[in-house]
Amino acid sequence: MAISRIVLALTAALMLGATPVAAASYLAEFEDLPLAPGLVENPGGTLFESPTGRIVDATASGEITPKQVMEFYQQALPQLGWERVGANSFRRENELLRIDMDRSRRPMVVRFSVVPQ
Repeated sequence: MAISRIVLALTAALMLGATPVAAASYLAEFEDLPLAPGLVENPGGTLFESPTGRIVDATASGEITPKQVMEFYQQALPQLGWERVGANSFRRENELLRIDMDRSRRPMVVRFSVVPQ
């Protein structure tokens, strides 16, 4: 299922002439969630899969602003089938993705959490 999402995202990006998703690296624990340019994944992410869905918790850090993070995800995530449902929340199928940023730390830490809906 994850492979088909990646193929779909790459196809959509190429058809639309967009490059954010195609040029990005992806989180290890959530292989179809791209990392915004300037972010590097931190070790220790968590993935739990169950019949009701998956739970993912991962962090990344980098010298990037909150505005740059959200602009990237607002552009890239719809290409992957995510719909924005809040300031930093997105929904796809039965999953809810939340992106939280710790602005008090340098480099800034970005937390990605996915839970079933």
